[in-house]
Amino acid sequence: MSNSFFKFKEFTVNQDKTAMKVCTDACLFGAWVVDSINMPSLKNILDIGTGTGLLSLMLAQFSKASIDAVEIEPMAVAQANANFNESKWKEQFQIHATSIIEYAKKQERKYDLIISNPPFFEQQLKSNNKERNIAMHSAHLTLTELANCMINLLTDSGIAAILLPWDRSEEWKEIAEKKGLFGIKETLVKQSTAHSYFRTMILMQKNRATSSFNTITIKEGSEYSKEFSQLLAPYYLAL
Repeated sequence: MSNSFFKFKEFTVNQDKTAMKVCTDACLFGAWVVDSINMPSLKNILDIGTGTGLLSLMLAQFSKASIDAVEIEPMAVAQANANFNESKWKEQFQIHATSIIEYAKKQERKYDLIISNPPFFEQQLKSNNKERNIAMHSAHLTLTELANCMINLLTDSGIAAILLPWDRSEEWKEIAEKKGLFGIKETLVKQSTAHSYFRTMILMQKNRATSSFNTITIKEGSEYSKEFSQLLAPYYLAL
């Protein structure tokens, strides 16, 4: 059973009310985005599918930007809102209890950074847990819909960051490029040196540019890798 909370150096994520638990790859994604972007320059950030609010909290630790967090699942909305209000950056957050599709229809604000750890699976077997299905399956949001929302809500110089299963990254890049989003950085993620790649972290923007490419392994043997430890050191208590 998952812990009811996850304590970081600068904040705590309570997760007892939602199926959307803190996971290592999401933590890595948040830290990778912070390391890849000039955080102090950001004015407006959008977190699509915030869940517990984990990514928004990680970004707030290094930014004074206004952060809009969109979440469709009611219990996750309540959980994220409580986590935001218990943090030292509570004035930066605004949570929106709606789908990103509905939010995008009404929103005139444009964002310097849009971040998303979207539902992972389409047209695959689902569990009996409704909240987990929303978290893990994209019946509520397809990759095409997500790309549409990102391109419409991003500033001309803004950056979109997305975490995906490795085997869906090429599909996403093809969809995104058709909508006008182009890769500028891509990192493939392995659980360990003995595992295959299982996640891809991608940064995109509206203008074509040379894209950098690298890889990261979370663990080497029983210990976190040097690269992972460096990225997560500002957050993990054990590092």
